Amino acid sequence: MTWRAKRRSLSLALIVAVATMSLPGFVPATAAQTLRPVSTIIPGSVGRTSLYVRATYATSVRLAYGSRSFRVDSVATITNTSGGPIDRLEFNTAVARLGGLKLGTVQVDGRDVRARVDDQTIVVPLGGVLPVGGRTVVRIAYASTLRTSLTGSSWLFTKANGIVNAYRWLPWISKATPFERPNHGDPFVTPTSPFVQLTVTTDRKLVIATSGDLVSRSEDGLTQRFEARDVRDVTLTAAPDFKSRSATVGGTRIRYLYRSSTNASATLDAAVDAFRVLEWRLGDYPYPTFTVVQSAGGYGMESPRLIWIPYGVGAANLRYLVTHETAHQWFYGLVGNDQARQPFADEAAADFAARFVIGAKRSSRCSTGRLDRSIYGYTEACYYERIYIQGGNLLDAARRSMGSDVFWTAIRAYIATHRHQLVTNETLLDWLDARTSRDLGRSLFESRFPSIY
Repeated sequence: MTWRAKRRSLSLALIVAVATMSLPGFVPATAAQTLRPVSTIIPGSVGRTSLYVRATYATSVRLAYGSRSFRVDSVATITNTSGGPIDRLEFNTAVARLGGLKLGTVQVDGRDVRARVDDQTIVVPLGGVLPVGGRTVVRIAYASTLRTSLTGSSWLFTKANGIVNAYRWLPWISKATPFERPNHGDPFVTPTSPFVQLTVTTDRKLVIATSGDLVSRSEDGLTQRFEARDVRDVTLTAAPDFKSRSATVGGTRIRYLYRSSTNASATLDAAVDAFRVLEWRLGDYPYPTFTVVQSAGGYGMESPRLIWIPYGVGAANLRYLVTHETAHQWFYGLVGNDQARQPFADEAAADFAARFVIGAKRSSRCSTGRLDRSIYGYTEACYYERIYIQGGNLLDAARRSMGSDVFWTAIRAYIATHRHQLVTNETLLDWLDARTSRDLGRSLFESRFPSIY
């Protein structure tokens, strides 16, 4: 029996087939209007938004490598699958805090609306109520400038060491989430989109890595189009002189893109080893490619189908970092969560899996503490030690209590069942508790998650 009789699931599957949209270069207002359906927005207000809508994106980026200009024009087609009416949509982009974002045209079904930027959230009023099943098209255009440093959070949106880093740049359906935090936690929550089309036009030829597949390139090499399916973000990294190495594991091509050849072979080897063992432990990887990119610097970072390994990372930390970020392809990439408010669900799970497969388990350097806080509730000194190390060790204790075979079978089923959904800490804990006769709730989880038990 599970410690809790019922699991309150906050998940909603977002696996939906959609028709491909065409977006050649920047979308002028008249073109954006042709994409809109007959408006289903009705008069009124309800004071409500939701994460649980179906959103597809057709986005153009104009990137000037020389001047660091980064201009975006994005069209999101939204279907209200939330179960209730909504009258506004909230889009996340870290560029609002990092890139000096200047909001341009914002339209709903071809009509200009007055959106506002609140922290890292673009709040778009719909001008009425979008009922359940209703469909609308939202266009957001902005201009920004890449930073040049790696300090603080600048490494998320910068051009440094000859490499462009652009993370959480695409205005994505989310909910208002503070960007400032006392640690390096990820202040984001992003549901899966069934389809994203990205067209990137540059001022010089660049090798571009994204969370999607390259589907076309102009004759002059300055415009490249990418498509991605079933992803919860699209990261963009570029350099004029990226070199590439690759290997194949099963049906997946693993690529490493890099400028500096230092540790290039070791990085690809670490990615191949990590991917092979993690796929065996966690279940099949549903995409044809997995890309490892030497980023401009900062921290290692995960995104769907692509991870960043910072420029200049030392050999001593390389295998662990590559394995941890690769594990995020399953915990966050496939099974999503509110990374800001419940980081245990992805960070603890990914770190446990990484340390287990490379044999790097260690004790925490901070006192034992709660694991149910948001990223805003941990100090810089103890965020990693509590969520990653203590959280991972708690999951390892569950593995030992359940038995390894039972535990890994449960984890694979958890990932398969919740693929492309958003889950909570409780989803994971109850899932494990329900698959053993041991009372994991009382023996392991209760004291660490007082907000749940």
